[in-house]
Amino acid sequence: MSWLTNYIRPKISSIVGDSENKESQEDLWHKCNGCGDMIFHRDLTGNQYVCPKCDKHLRMPLEDRLKSLFDGGKYQQIAVETGMADPLKFRDTKRYSDRLRDARHKIQRDDAVVVAHGKISGFETVVLAIDFSFMGGSMGSAVGQGFVSAVQLAIAQKAPLIAIPASGGARMQEGIISLMQMPRTVAACEQLNDANLPYIVLCVDPTYGGVTASFAMLGDFQIAEPGAMIGFAGRRVIEQTVREKLPDDFQTAEYLAEHGMIDMVVSRKEIKQRLGVLFSLILKKKQVALVVEETELPLAAD
Repeated sequence: MSWLTNYIRPKISSIVGDSENKESQEDLWHKCNGCGDMIFHRDLTGNQYVCPKCDKHLRMPLEDRLKSLFDGGKYQQIAVETGMADPLKFRDTKRYSDRLRDARHKIQRDDAVVVAHGKISGFETVVLAIDFSFMGGSMGSAVGQGFVSAVQLAIAQKAPLIAIPASGGARMQEGIISLMQMPRTVAACEQLNDANLPYIVLCVDPTYGGVTASFAMLGDFQIAEPGAMIGFAGRRVIEQTVREKLPDDFQTAEYLAEHGMIDMVVSRKEIKQRLGVLFSLILKKKQVALVVEETELPLAAD
């Protein structure tokens, strides 16, 4: 026992400890995929995941993004129905049910969608956000239900809705059920429009596929972060289809803004302030025009 206790156990502990220490040290630094510079974790989070050297907007964890938007970082989430876990019993190299289980364990969330509400710049606001970390933010029945729930909440609270899509597109493991979320979310947008409530879309990197082809392009205001990639099909697929070389900045937020698909490209640090300006303009109390009889109108001077 002394040999096991005095030699083997300390040896194993030292190996495990060194491994854990190495992982924790690696987590302290992040490499910018724009300039290649190494950024200390605290500097990156303190700068809202924007590279301080080249201003590259790196992908931001969903929780950090919500905290940066809501006043005081305080907000409430509502539960979203996830529906059937594996309606088609789909399997490729791995069962869909197993992919869901692994993603839920990794992210500690039931699906890719989060619906939250609170105050942004003093205005009650509902936010629907998609987490790209959960199966690439793919849109399945849960994401569609989340969008419908967000619209219903916005109508109940008479509050604007902000959608933050970060998705690779439809969740093909759910087949036609996934594709039907496109008209479903479009119909929900129409309900929001009928209620005369603002709908703002904040496109972040990446916004692709069926999400782009549905609710992500239907906002009253389309805002995008600098450098965000936004489109339907990928660059290579389009080049092979049209048999032409596409511009280097094709499908970037700046390219889409130049061609009228995006209203404005706003730095991440200024998004909350810009939302406050928009809210103050479109949510101000509307003046009611008085009905004036024709006989009451002043006569024009000769």
